[in-house]
Amino acid sequence: MTDREGDSDHTFSEGEGFSGDYDEFDLDPPELGVDPSKVDPVDSRVVTDTLDRHNIDSEEVDANELLDVGLNYMQINRYEQATEAFERAAQFAEDDRIEQESWVNKGVAHAELEEYDEAIGAYREALRIDDSSEHAATAETNLAYALWEFGETSEALEHAERAIEIDERFGEGWYNRAFFLSERGLAEEALHCIDNAIRLGMRNSRVLEEKAEILEELGEYDEAEEIAEEANEMRERAEQRVMEERKEMQGQGQGQGQAGPGGQPQQQGRRQRQGRQQGGIDAMDGGREPDRDDEWKLE
Repeated sequence: MTDREGDSDHTFSEGEGFSGDYDEFDLDPPELGVDPSKVDPVDSRVVTDTLDRHNIDSEEVDANELLDVGLNYMQINRYEQATEAFERAAQFAEDDRIEQESWVNKGVAHAELEEYDEAIGAYREALRIDDSSEHAATAETNLAYALWEFGETSEALEHAERAIEIDERFGEGWYNRAFFLSERGLAEEALHCIDNAIRLGMRNSRVLEEKAEILEELGEYDEAEEIAEEANEMRERAEQRVMEERKEMQGQGQGQGQAGPGGQPQQQGRRQRQGRQQGGIDAMDGGREPDRDDEWKLE
């Protein structure tokens, strides 16, 4: 049996020692102090998230590239991965604009997953950074839609109106306001708003269908029928165009040995996603993105 009471026979080297604190061997760095009562023991990411900034030098991370990674995930409908990419982009962004854009897009990804509570939180975080920037109007109108889906209908209209106050040439904001006003039975005001959205370039099948419904509420049945027919024709043309593009892409993939029928996804580039906001333009709508240099006039 070993006698642990006596002096040790081991001889340790006697060097000059370390001068001052040696952070790498500090057993309890204060910046990593975590309250155990606030940590979910089944959260496998808590250690990674806590240590992330300490393990990676922020100068080694390009927040712009992370943002593009998230947008590419959105393009192929990998929304959960997109939320993680956008969160990391916001975490490492040193530019407020990049951070805000990341939060806005994170909200869109959560909305696509129908995680409206998380989407609302992301949009509010974006607005906390700056409530009057170029991304604020998008955050406000997307927040309005998420609140509507979450059952907060009165607050939704407030944020839709706030989006227009920030940018009166924001077509999606006018469409959202028209939608919420129509749901409240305020058809005349809704018609005024949706006409402004159309003047700003949002002439697509979804917007025209909404206008047809508003006209029906106002008793303008002949005009409503005419608009509905135009919307249906526009949607059919868009669907036909999408089918032709898919066939063309499939043919290229088979002829050139690309991965899958659609080949490699093209980089979406740096643009703000409008996502699941009411009135967002998608591939099936056949509309055009608003040209903010077009001449227009509000009624």
